[in-house]
Amino acid sequence: MSWETVIGLEVHVQLLTRTKMFCGCPNRFGAEPNTLVCPVCLGLPGALPVPNAHAIRLAARAALALGCTVHGRSVFARKNYFYPDLPKGYQISQFDRPLATGGHVDLDSPERGRISVGITRLHVEEDAGKSIHDRIPGRTAIDLNRAGTPLAEIVSEPELRSPAEARAYLTVLKQILLYTGVSDCNMEEGSLRVDANISIRPEGATALGTKTEVKNMNSFGNVERALEAERQRQIALVEAGGRIEQVTMLFNAGSGEVRPMRSKEESHDYRYFPDPDLPPLVLTPQWIVEQQTALPELPDAKRDRLQREYGLPVYDAKVLCSERPLADYFEAVVRAGAEPKAAANWIMGEALAGYNETAVFAVEPARLAALIELVKEGTVSHQAAKRVYPELAGNGDSPKAVAERLGLIQVADTDALGRWVDEVLTAHPSEVARFKAGEAKLMGFFVGQVMRKSQGKADPKGVQPVLQERLSK
Repeated sequence: MSWETVIGLEVHVQLLTRTKMFCGCPNRFGAEPNTLVCPVCLGLPGALPVPNAHAIRLAARAALALGCTVHGRSVFARKNYFYPDLPKGYQISQFDRPLATGGHVDLDSPERGRISVGITRLHVEEDAGKSIHDRIPGRTAIDLNRAGTPLAEIVSEPELRSPAEARAYLTVLKQILLYTGVSDCNMEEGSLRVDANISIRPEGATALGTKTEVKNMNSFGNVERALEAERQRQIALVEAGGRIEQVTMLFNAGSGEVRPMRSKEESHDYRYFPDPDLPPLVLTPQWIVEQQTALPELPDAKRDRLQREYGLPVYDAKVLCSERPLADYFEAVVRAGAEPKAAANWIMGEALAGYNETAVFAVEPARLAALIELVKEGTVSHQAAKRVYPELAGNGDSPKAVAERLGLIQVADTDALGRWVDEVLTAHPSEVARFKAGEAKLMGFFVGQVMRKSQGKADPKGVQPVLQERLSK
């Protein structure tokens, strides 16, 4: 029997605020355990929560960027459950009246091409603390620094059909969140966490199967691996005559296996009710319009504009728009005078390699544009320009001055070119004989050897005529 996979994702995004969701404690990663706490986030008697206005602002912008409807009235609710790292015995979240509903994420599916995945809802809530199992032998330690951290939970419709689609969805979602400045999306620090609901059903069926929830995934690659493992487990179980139980599964990245953790909770298990300490959240239409206006140009729109405005190929525009700083740098280089396609090639090559290592661009846009112009006008070869580029970092010299200092100014003098050509032809007599016998494609080999002999200083446009003249004798 053929099986169809049905996947829905719940993504918890830590909002990029200076303070926590309902108190003034710093929202900062890496502090000593239990030092960023106060009576509010510890849930001490008499302490009253106050919503963080900036967290609401960021959550609304995320919702609008995802095409959601931000509601003028939403309600904070208490989600009741008992766990050692939840000091109040409940989590302040939203239930039947969330901040926003009804958006979508457009993505390129590896199997189905361009698809749109619905967003069920986006709501705001506070995070719990953290249980640490490897700090004290035989004991579990509790760090409450994270308790009260502001989160936006983004829930997708069950419209993903493969683990690879889930990964593609997460990649696009993260890109949108980074563009809007809502979160740093650092999975290693817990700023973006994913819970995945997965079920299977016979191909062509419309009713949903029994779902399980997979947790403990710290990368998009592991989300894909975990979902693939759980899909195969469910198929094997059903085909052997077993029955899927609604449970929460943990993924072991080392073994690539999933294992049951506990029975999966339903909404009634949490006994939601409106938080009596917090009035409904009321947002005016004008305020919502202001958040929409504050949004930057989003990835899809930017990609389309770069293709249209600068004539870039689809691939180039996609790479340049993968991160907002990359696209901004490209446009700055073009504004400084560089030809768009040449600028794109340099940025996707040398500039991107450095950026991936340091998260900064080592060469200012105007100086990269000046280097590109030196290549265009024939002052230096492209090969020589690649040697100039790293020398531009950390000093204020112009690209031309660096090229002169390195002896890389391109030589067009025919006497000098002739000497390099003669040396190359003398060193490769068999190739010369083959060329004269009709292997015209060897011209490229000779040009390359002359460029190597000259250490990139020979003018390629002048080399070929000299070669043709010498080889015709």
